[in-house]
Amino acid sequence: QVRLEESGGGLVQAGGSLRLSCTGSVRTFGMWHIGWFRQTPGKERELVAAIARDGFMTYVTDSVEGRFTISRDNGNTTYLQMNNLKLEDTAVYYCNTVQRITRKEWPPLSACWGQGTQVTVSS
Repeated sequence: QVRLEESGGGLVQAGGSLRLSCTGSVRTFGMWHIGWFRQTPGKERELVAAIARDGFMTYVTDSVEGRFTISRDNGNTTYLQMNNLKLEDTAVYYCNTVQRITRKEWPPLSACWGQGTQVTVSS
């Protein structure tokens, strides 16, 4: 089982930027597709972005298109660069291993989630 840990969240003003990191605990991290999800109270967790194991195939949901970028290094970290943040981006952000079904469907492989990292965008 791959253990993932999210970091990089914080409080930022609207229009600002943050970079989230998702770090894996195993040397095989590079074998997995990785997805970033977010959740707000009372709502279901939603996929924000995903990246294939090779780092070349990526997906971002329509609401963050042009503002968020997902990437990964050659080690054990995946990043979510978030620019021009909006109030509606406020959420707890999680990462997880995912499988690719279609261009837009990257369901999580594991039912276990980490603590996430809180992103709060203020006006």
